[in-house]
Amino acid sequence: MRRSVRAIFLISAFALLAACGQGELTDAEKATVATLSLSALQPLPPDPTNRYADDPLAAAFGATLFFEQRLSRDGSVACSTCHLIDSQFQDDKPRSVGLSMTNRRSMPLADVARSPFLFWDGRRDSLWAQAITPMEDAREHGGTRTFYAHFIAGTFKDRYENIFGPMPDLVGLPASAGPLGDEAEKAAWEAMPAEKQAEIDRVFANLGKAIAAFERSITHEPTRFDRFAEAIKAGKEPEGDALLTDQEIYGLRLFIGRASCINCHNGPRFTDDQFHNTGVSPVAELPPDRGRITAVAQVLADPFNCMGQFSDSPDSCRELTFMNREGEELIRAYKTPSLRGAATRPPYMHAGQIATLEDVVAHYTAAPASPEGHSEVQPLKLSDKERAALVAFLKTLAE
Repeated sequence: MRRSVRAIFLISAFALLAACGQGELTDAEKATVATLSLSALQPLPPDPTNRYADDPLAAAFGATLFFEQRLSRDGSVACSTCHLIDSQFQDDKPRSVGLSMTNRRSMPLADVARSPFLFWDGRRDSLWAQAITPMEDAREHGGTRTFYAHFIAGTFKDRYENIFGPMPDLVGLPASAGPLGDEAEKAAWEAMPAEKQAEIDRVFANLGKAIAAFERSITHEPTRFDRFAEAIKAGKEPEGDALLTDQEIYGLRLFIGRASCINCHNGPRFTDDQFHNTGVSPVAELPPDRGRITAVAQVLADPFNCMGQFSDSPDSCRELTFMNREGEELIRAYKTPSLRGAATRPPYMHAGQIATLEDVVAHYTAAPASPEGHSEVQPLKLSDKERAALVAFLKTLAE
C-alpha cells in the first residue's frame, strides 16, 4: 500500500514538473515576458545629431532616395537592393550583393534608429552616417561625393533646397570625385579647395540625414508572441491567435532561463545592441574579419561621426565618448541582431555562416572556441526536445 501511495506521489510530482517545464509560467517569468513585449518599447528618442530626423519633408525625400537606383555608379543599386520591403528590409543572401558581392550580410531595418552603433561591427555611430557609407563603397553603390551632388542638383534640386537650403555652386567641380573613389577620383578630390570639399560633404551628409528620417519610420510589427505577452501582462488567459503551444512555452522558458539566450537578446527588440564574440567561424575565402576591434578606430576617424562638423549636436556624443575602445572582448565581436522575424531570414550570423535556426541552436549548444579572441558562449546541455522547443519559440517572433 505504501509503495502504491509513493508511486502515485512520484507520478504526480513528475507530471507537475513537466507542466511547469512547458505550460505554466511563474510570476517571475511572467514579469520577464512583459519586458519582451513590443508594448514595452519606449517612444523613439530624438536624434540630436540630425535636426531633420523627424521632419516629414526630409522623411519623404529620404524614401525617394532609398529606392533610387541612380544613386549608384551604374544606375543599378539602391538602398532597397539589399533592404527589401517584403523581407523585413533585409535580403535573403548570405552576403549582400550591390555592384559586387560584399563581405557581410545585410541587417534588417525595423527600429534600427534605436541602435547606438550601426553595422555588424558598429563602425558608424548614427543612422545618417551609416546611410551614406554604402554609397561610397565600391562593392555597393560605388559612387563619389561630387557624383551624388551633381545628381541631386540635376534631379532633385527643388526638393533638396526646400529642406536643407541652397545647393552649393557646383560649376567647375569634377563630375566624379571623392576621398574613397578610384585613383583619378581621389586625385580630383584632393585638387578641390577645402571649402568646396566641405560644401560637398555637407550635401552628402544631408542625403544621409534624409534617408535616416525615412528609416526612422520603419518599425517592428506585433507578432503572436506579443499577443501572448499582452494577455499575460493583463492577467488573462491567452486565447485565439495569442495562444502558444506547450512546446513554444517550453522554448520560451528555456530562452529566458537555462539557455541564457536573454542575456544578449533582451528587451522588446530582443537585442542588447552590444558586441559579442560567440565563436562564429570565418568564411574561408574572405580576408580576416576582426569585428568590433577594427571598427573602433573606424568610427572615431569617420568625418561624419557625432563629434564631427556635420553633426547637429557634437555635445551629445555620450555613446561615442564612453564606448569601450580596447580589450580582448572586442576581437571578433559582432552586434547582437534582433531576433524579431529571424525565423524568416535565414541564413544567420554576420556572413551567413549558419544555414538554419536549428543549426544556430546547435552552435550555441556546442559553444565552439573562437578562431581568435575568446568566445563568451558556454556549452549548454540541451536535449533534442529542448532544441526543438527553442526553435519553435523563435518562430513565434515572426508570425
